[in-house]
Amino acid sequence: MSFSNMIKNELARIESPSRCCQIAVLAGLVRMDGTILIGSGKKVNLELVTENAAVARMAYKSLKKLFQVETEITVQRRNRLKKNNIYIVRIPAQRKIYEVLSVLGLMKDGLMYNPDINPRIIKNSCCQRSYLRGIFLGAGSLSDPENSYHLEIVTNSEEYAESLMSLMRHFELQPKVSSRKHNLVVYLKESEQIINFLNIIGAHRALLDLENIRIQKDMRNQVNRLVNCETANMNKTIDAALRQIDNIQLIAEKIGVEHLAPPLRAVVEARLENPEVSLKELGALMDPPIGKSGMNHRMRRLEEIAESLRKKGKE
Repeated sequence: MSFSNMIKNELARIESPSRCCQIAVLAGLVRMDGTILIGSGKKVNLELVTENAAVARMAYKSLKKLFQVETEITVQRRNRLKKNNIYIVRIPAQRKIYEVLSVLGLMKDGLMYNPDINPRIIKNSCCQRSYLRGIFLGAGSLSDPENSYHLEIVTNSEEYAESLMSLMRHFELQPKVSSRKHNLVVYLKESEQIINFLNIIGAHRALLDLENIRIQKDMRNQVNRLVNCETANMNKTIDAALRQIDNIQLIAEKIGVEHLAPPLRAVVEARLENPEVSLKELGALMDPPIGKSGMNHRMRRLEEIAESLRKKGKE
């Protein structure tokens, strides 16, 4: 099951205590997934299509409870690429259909379809949260947080996208919008913003799951950074040691280590006995111990001698 469907299953089971919030959830859902159909004799039907069974059940129960209207629910099997079921919740033509459309904000001044969010539906903060919940149930999705952080809501109306972003900003969210084919996508990409949105719409279990995944990813990234840093340091140590041993071998071959000053001879012997340790560790092994800067100075002197011998060999 996708992360989006897990969230929708959780949200669809939330029972809003007040009628205004129940209407707000249903209004958001129907605005995104609903279609007004006009048949013969100008008979008006309302149809809601969803791929989520829990969402379909919630819509069916809410319509029956809030409006006491005759409601049908059917299941269809897709035969093409997606083999999942689609669920159709339908209010056939009846006397109360105009009341449903009006209450859910799908009619304005006697005309069906209202591109704005009806302010009456979202007059309270609790209703605003419920409305956003319905919007996500209808047209929201969240990518698998193991891969990326991306929450989006798809709409086909520029005016509605602006209204939706304005509502989200009311909760200090910072949504952005982009176009995709013939639709507009309102989206959040920062994990903190997505977590806040999930909290607003009441998806607390999904919020905790996302937090756990984020913590695990942060820990993995930190471990990877430490390992990469340690590996880089180890490679530098090995490269430096190989270069130093190469210089020592050249000096031994050309002039002999015994002709070096005693301090340099002691460093040569220590390096040959401990080829794998860092310069700092090598200094600690000296008797008496030598600091890293002192070891650096002596190694640079050996390198200068080796470079001088290389130049003479080329002449």
